[in-house]
Amino acid sequence: MNKQNKQQVLVIHGGEVFPTYKEYLEYLKNYQLDFKKLKEKEKGWKKHLQEDLGDNFEVIQPQMPLPRNAKYAEWKIWLEKYFSILQDDIILVGHSLGGIFWAKYLSENKFPVKISQIHLAAAPFDAKDRDDKDNLGDFILDTNKLFNIEKQTENIFLYHSKDDDCVPFSDLEKFTQYLPNAKKIIFEDNGHFSVEKFPEIIKNIAQNKK
Repeated sequence: MNKQNKQQVLVIHGGEVFPTYKEYLEYLKNYQLDFKKLKEKEKGWKKHLQEDLGDNFEVIQPQMPLPRNAKYAEWKIWLEKYFSILQDDIILVGHSLGGIFWAKYLSENKFPVKISQIHLAAAPFDAKDRDDKDNLGDFILDTNKLFNIEKQTENIFLYHSKDDDCVPFSDLEKFTQYLPNAKKIIFEDNGHFSVEKFPEIIKNIAQNKK
């Protein structure tokens, strides 16, 4: 199949955020390596996404700057370097911090090509007008602008598991408050989606293919 006929899937991975550099250094000093979990992260559903979606799709997965101490301003600059290769009807996927990154970017910016679908898995919600902040640094949402996301696509999917130990399940409801037309896919035991396979996202991408 000609590459030009493939529908692009642009995936933004997760990361860590620290309010201060001092806290980041403390995190590094105190972090206990779990080699079993490291091997699990090397695998995971995002690594299999191209294989699972098949030849009708082209999966693009940028390695965003400093994922251990992520800054939205840096991620924004890096994302925009990919704009020259993007095509209409693109599918955007964000996992964890990548989810709030897409929410912030698309609420504040007009994407350069037409968006077919948005899929946000285990996305944290942090907004400047809320008291229950998660301290996500400059990955912070302006709730007055979130309506702009639905103006850019009708197909928004939000995935969250009730047993997620990284992002509270209540963050799903915060997102749906501002994205009322988004489709919620709720799990009981998928944790933070550090899973080998993610058949639900594969199915939804394929069923809504342009």
